[in-house]
Amino acid sequence: MSAPRRDTRGIVNAADLLSHVRFRRHEPAADLRPYLEHYWLIDWDLPRPYATHVVPHPCVNIVFQHYAGQQPFCEVAGVGLDLFTQELAATGRVCGIQFRPGGFRPFAPHAPAAEWTGRRLAPPAVFDEPAHAPALATALHAVLTPEDDRARVAALDAFLRGLGPHGRGPEPDPQAALATDLVDLIRRDRSIRRVGDFARDQDMPVRTMQRLFAGYVGVGPKWVILRYRIHEALERAEDERAVDWAGLAADLGYADQAHLVRDFTATVGVPPTAHAAR
Repeated sequence: MSAPRRDTRGIVNAADLLSHVRFRRHEPAADLRPYLEHYWLIDWDLPRPYATHVVPHPCVNIVFQHYAGQQPFCEVAGVGLDLFTQELAATGRVCGIQFRPGGFRPFAPHAPAAEWTGRRLAPPAVFDEPAHAPALATALHAVLTPEDDRARVAALDAFLRGLGPHGRGPEPDPQAALATDLVDLIRRDRSIRRVGDFARDQDMPVRTMQRLFAGYVGVGPKWVILRYRIHEALERAEDERAVDWAGLAADLGYADQAHLVRDFTATVGVPPTAHAAR
């Protein structure tokens, strides 16, 4: 099975997490790739509880979960605005679907993506289709039971193909594709620092871009720019023995080091130097 991305951006203390759990990513079927980043699978068997922390991407996730002593369940997780923390204990399994920014809306076109931002909801509250309920019950067993990754991926593919309007999968949406492309540009190009400049370069009014992001991504373009800055700062803090924070702040488009420290601390919970030392 292929793993679309090998970076650990957004995972706080990624090396420690990977020493406690089996974490891997897999690619969806070809017809679903325009909408998805990847599937992510985690299994654990821990002698003592362990807390994992993630600075979320600007993505919606559907997460199938089974924790020891609990019934399996599924959640739709909108774009997370704050640091996400989850305690893992004993044994368990999580199988997640990470949508590309803008990629979730075609599966739930009746509401803007901003409707789900900062929320974790049971699928019936999101997919306005009673016919999806039996499919969810079947998917919980099909996704969480197999030991084989290929079987889990096939079950996730089948589940997604049964969503969308009338249970026939997503319908192509040029606005969703545009939103995805714009977020990809922000992720790849560190020179994009101001929404006004970015909108002008795309020959798009700022208000039009903001409405597009609210409807299809769930957060505004300024938020996306800032979040990807924090992801890079977090990665640098964990990968390098000595970080030139002033230089990094300049590279990421901050006015000065103090502004980077402020945003990093507000998102991760500790200043970057303290996190790097820890």
